[in-house]
Amino acid sequence: MIPQMKKLISARLASNVLLIAMAMLMVFHVLVLIGVVPAAAIWGGQVQAGTGALVVMEVIAMGVTLVFATIIAAGTGYLKAGRLRIVVKIGVWLIFAFLLLNTLGNLASGVAAEGLIFAPITLILAFFAFRLAIE
Repeated sequence: MIPQMKKLISARLASNVLLIAMAMLMVFHVLVLIGVVPAAAIWGGQVQAGTGALVVMEVIAMGVTLVFATIIAAGTGYLKAGRLRIVVKIGVWLIFAFLLLNTLGNLASGVAAEGLIFAPITLILAFFAFRLAIE
């Protein structure tokens, strides 16, 4: 299965898709913070707009997204990993696991947008992360 996957999609393409997705995710979080995207559509509908909790959750999410993007960029060679190459490799596997778990969370959230829109997106991104991880 793995050799076929390597033929199906290149690690560079998988990385580029993931990096574009991370950039779009950062924009999405900014849109949540400025109120363009309703807070009820995210975090399982549990965090209210205009609260400090929303700001904290979104800032943490943006930080995690930035760390993920850095790991992905290093995993592809856009950033030099040097002696941290094994950390980057483990990080890519953790991103894959995170995306799989996030897919399950989106499906279980009870918010229609999370189940119908975000779950398929995170599942596809998990596929790309797996491709990068097996490189």
